[in-house]
Amino acid sequence: MKDIDGKDQKLDQYKGKVVLIVNVASKCGLTPQYETLQKLYDSKKDQGFIILAFPANNFASQEPGQDSDIKEFCTSKYGVTFPVFSKISVKGEDQHALFKQLSGQAKPIGGDPTWNFTKFLVNKEGKVVARFEPRTDPSDSTFVKKVEELLG
Repeated sequence: MKDIDGKDQKLDQYKGKVVLIVNVASKCGLTPQYETLQKLYDSKKDQGFIILAFPANNFASQEPGQDSDIKEFCTSKYGVTFPVFSKISVKGEDQHALFKQLSGQAKPIGGDPTWNFTKFLVNKEGKVVARFEPRTDPSDSTFVKKVEELLG
């Protein structure tokens, strides 16, 4: 994968961590979730938790900018310090391989993202174990409990 700066990153570097994969957008009504994502990351990163954000313009053209615009927005508006990757497509004919793999799993985890901020939770062994729909805020108690359970 390419990070927001265009550098190649191997996702296997996160093996052994609890990983949250989320498709994001800067001009969505759910964009303020960046704030609660950052708070969750700050509180759990030292326990082996990482968030991987994948900007996508698949829903109502709510991520129209270039990678440099997205990076500036995330850092200046929300102080994002977790990894943000280069903009990709998360559904449709040009769907990125990562989201093909996530979407191709059995329900209730599988299926294309339904909107921006669909969240896939991956355990330390690299298995996707939970999916949270866009309106589930990262501060939601069920969501936080699941992250804590996986962190052990």
